Parts: sequence; structure tokens; C-alpha cells
Amino acid sequence: MKKITLPLIAAVLGFSNMNAQEGLPYNKWSIDINGGLTKPATPMSQGYTGDTFFGFVHADAGVRYMFNNKFGLKADFGYDYMKSGEDSDYFRTKHYRASLQGVANLGRIMNFEEWTRTLGLQAHAGAGYSWMEPGKDLASNIYDKDEMGHVIVGLTGQVKLGNRVALNADFSMINTIRQNVTFDGGNFIDANDRGFNGTFYNATLGLSFYLGKNAQHADWYANDGLTNRVEALENRVTDIENKMVDSDNDGVADYLDLEPNTPAGNMVDTKGRSIDLNKNGIPDSYEDYFDSRYAKKGDTFSSADSNTAADLINQGYVAVYFDFDKSAPKNAEATNFLVTYLRSNPNANVEVNGFADSVGNPSYNQRLSEKRAKNVAKILEQSGISSSRIKVVANGEDSSFDGKNKTTSKFARRVTFKVN
Repeated sequence: MKKITLPLIAAVLGFSNMNAQEGLPYNKWSIDINGGLTKPATPMSQGYTGDTFFGFVHADAGVRYMFNNKFGLKADFGYDYMKSGEDSDYFRTKHYRASLQGVANLGRIMNFEEWTRTLGLQAHAGAGYSWMEPGKDLASNIYDKDEMGHVIVGLTGQVKLGNRVALNADFSMINTIRQNVTFDGGNFIDANDRGFNGTFYNATLGLSFYLGKNAQHADWYANDGLTNRVEALENRVTDIENKMVDSDNDGVADYLDLEPNTPAGNMVDTKGRSIDLNKNGIPDSYEDYFDSRYAKKGDTFSSADSNTAADLINQGYVAVYFDFDKSAPKNAEATNFLVTYLRSNPNANVEVNGFADSVGNPSYNQRLSEKRAKNVAKILEQSGISSSRIKVVANGEDSSFDGKNKTTSKFARRVTFKVN
């Protein structure tokens, strides 16, 4: 018996290593113990019948491991005792079996949790090795031990008694393979009938003892069905609420906002970007303000307006943009705003930051970003800004913009500025 049961248990342990329990909210191991009645159907010799009730005794025990709350595997060992009835020729036989079975938790598959938390149902099926021995009190025996294979299939009803134990009621059918002797032990079976030629049934009551540190076992863990649908609905509502957040209060939700930090008061388009009709990199609302005060070329900013202008420059609102794979700017009007600031603040320096989109080779894009920054720096020098006040920085690819998206990647092809 040890030669059969120990390998089966080892097989279950091996499967368990593939499915670690850590991090899961339920236990996976259980020990199942059952006892009840057995009923042989065929083959029986003529003149032999079994005791109608207590003459057929069955007991089994096993260890079960659930991969999740729907499917598992169990190794079990069963014992059946059969004896003659009052109107039968005398016989005594003992049947032993060791099985490896797959388990399907129908209660979770069929969403029992939608109407009950205490009733469950499992199906099990598998195969194994079994043997039959005659009773020792028989005067003569035609065999010593009949070895055979078997397949088993059954249903197990469950009643949850607590987090650590459940009551089971099981009904199983066992078909033997290559059985040589009838269940009563009185006759040999014809060699031509030694296929799936034996059938008997078990009806038992038993207990499942759940092992593990978690509060519940996989048999009863319900993270699907109604519970899962409610949870999914809650997640969808939360996701919608999160998407509707408008961090900069510009009227465009963050998930659509390409400029999620628009300053208060700026007019924006449907994508949340500050409106810049002349495409010079400066929001029109700010440009209108400064134009109204510094319309003449060569005017300088006041001290208060210089602070505002510096914020605009450092936050990236003043920028020069480029066409794909080009180092010459599409327009350089934004540099006029920067030059006015630098003239108004002769002690200020500027950092010219070049960027490229993420399309193509990174090393090439690094060189391209440097060329863009140098070309813009040259424009500043031609406008009268000393080269000693200008620092060129090549930042390469700006991966914050999706290179495959033509609408957004064009914003990565730019030069921005930092003044100090």
C-alpha cells in the first residue's frame, strides 16, 4: 500500500510547487476523510448476493490541493469490504484502491455564491491501481490477490460547517480494468471480458479539514460571479471618476488633456492646450497681455513682468518647434520674447534645450537635438545676446510623447529655454 499512496501524495506535492500559495487570500490544502457503503454491481457469480445494507462497508481518505478556487488535484486511498447476504452463498472479499483524481469545484464554476455561502458541489474523476483479496475465513479460495486498474468518477455535495471544516456527501462510480475474479471471489472472469468489466458504487459521508493560515479555503472563496461583477462595476465607476479629474481647471479632463498644467485664465482648445493661433510657442492670452504693454520693438519688461515672463519661459510655454528630421526651426518668433526678457535682465543667462521625438535611432536623435539647440542659440547671438550667456544642452529623445502618434510626437520636436 505504501508503494502506491506515497507516490500519489508526492505527485500532489509536486503540482503544488507550481502554484505557490503566497499572496493568495485563501488556503489550498485539505484532508478529506469519508465513510459509508459500497455496492458491487457486476460481475457477481450466480447464487451470490451481498448483504443488503451493513454488509458493504467503504472508507477512504486523501489529501487534496486546489490550484485555484475552481480546479484541483487529490490523491486518495479507499477500502471496501463485501460480504454475503442471508440468501447467498457465503463469501468475504476486501477491495483496496489508490487513485489520483482531478477536482472541479462546480460551486464556484456555477456561481453558487450568488444564492448560498454554505452549500457547495464538486466533481471528481481520475484513475489508479486497485486489488482484491478473499476473506481469510473462507475454506477454499480460487485466488490469493486480484490486481487491476480502475477509473473513478463522482459528485460531492458540501455543507460548510466553519472556516476549517466542511461536511461532505459523496457518490462515486468505480469501473475496474482487467478484473480477473468476480466480486464474490467465486469464479474467474472470461478472458474476453476483462476490459472495463467491473462496476461498483460508493455512497459516503465525511469531513474535509482545511489547512493553511488564511481565513477561508479555495472551496468557498468567491471572487467571481456576482461579487466579481459588482467589483468590476465599482472599478469602472472609479475609473470614470478618475478620468473626469481636471487638475488645471481648464475644462478638459486630464485623460484628454495634452497640457495638464495650463495656467489659470488661459483659453484652451479641445485637447487642453493653450490657444496659440500664430504658432509662435506663446499662449495667445499671455501674448496679448505683453503686446499691449511692450508692442514696440526694443521695449523692455518691468521687474514685475520679468518675473511672469521668466515663469512662462521656464515652464516651457516659450518654445521653438521643428518639422520631422529638420534642424532649422519652423519659426523663431518665440525667440523675440526671450530676447526681450534677456535685454531687460542683463545679468540673466539662458539654457537652450534641444529635443527630438522618439522615432528612429537614439544616437541620431541625440545629434539632431544638439543641432536644433545650436541653431536656436545662433539666432539669439544674432539678436545681440552674448554667447557667454547662452548654454546649449542636447537632451535627445523626449519619450514622454508617443513617437507613433503623429499628433503628439510633433510637440517633442522642439527647443525650450531655462533662464536664471
